[in-house]
Amino acid sequence: MINLAVVGCGRIGVMHAANIMRHDETSLAGVFDINVAGARQFAESTNAYVFDSFSEIVNSSEIDGIVVASATETHADYIEQAVDAGVAVLCEKPIDLDLDRVDRCSKAISDSVIPVQIGFNRRFDPGHSAAHSTAHSGEIGEIIQVIITSRDPSMPPRQYLEQAGGLLRDMTIHDFDLARFMLGEEPAEIFATVERTMQKKLLEELDDHDTAMIILRTQSGKQCIINNSRQAVYGYDQRIEILGTKGMVISDNRRPTEVKRFGQESTNCAAPLLHFFVERYEEAFMAEISHFADCIKSSRTPCVGFEDGRAALILAEAAYLSVRERRVVKIDEVY
Repeated sequence: MINLAVVGCGRIGVMHAANIMRHDETSLAGVFDINVAGARQFAESTNAYVFDSFSEIVNSSEIDGIVVASATETHADYIEQAVDAGVAVLCEKPIDLDLDRVDRCSKAISDSVIPVQIGFNRRFDPGHSAAHSTAHSGEIGEIIQVIITSRDPSMPPRQYLEQAGGLLRDMTIHDFDLARFMLGEEPAEIFATVERTMQKKLLEELDDHDTAMIILRTQSGKQCIINNSRQAVYGYDQRIEILGTKGMVISDNRRPTEVKRFGQESTNCAAPLLHFFVERYEEAFMAEISHFADCIKSSRTPCVGFEDGRAALILAEAAYLSVRERRVVKIDEVY
């Protein structure tokens, strides 16, 4: 069994801890949160051990890896400390909101072979993964366009928005990673436009947005369109379409069942979409843990690592430059 500790007992950390306990190859060694009450509350319901500090985790000979799901501003520090102690890390995105801090972290761990995996779980979704494999097998010919739709069911609370770092660094960063993954090439330029369509006063106060349309283009001319919304009243909308010279492949939304009903008053009626990321990407999160465990056992580099996290943040920074200056931005302008 691979013994994993979870840092951060918020929604995503609790989900990771539950998945670790469910997984056949991993065990939950314990949890840590600077909010001691939150950690103890989780421990009471699961009998999990509560670590007193992060240093206690990295200095324990019983720990094989750490899942970091704490506040974003702690991620780079925890990655550096874990790697320095020789402990593998699976860290939620983003690595940091500041690219300079990410670069300093990159330099600090550059000589290490300790596995560092970044939590772009959507690469592990069965549908998205199959779409990628199909597209890159040559079945649909040369890839021409990728269209990524990612819409949340409802606006997050103010407290979340205050710490998220902006729509493009928080929500769209998953789609930037998927764009790189699906295109198979690095984007060379970007154009982004954002709007405030809901809770406008709040978003103006926070200098944030709730909708975005982004166009990416690679050096060879492959295109990607990303569309985001913080609110889609019909559910959690997650779709990818890949167009090639010989056809197309789609990874579509998920529902509790695929039953459709037909009657006099309506046709083709289906159950609502799975409500949010925990349900929609349940299999992806478990596969992510499996990959992390495999990397620890075999001491190999994760398929989605530190540089993928850095590359996605670079795209977010380029997108914000495009928004500010209302122009197409070359990616190499921001690093």
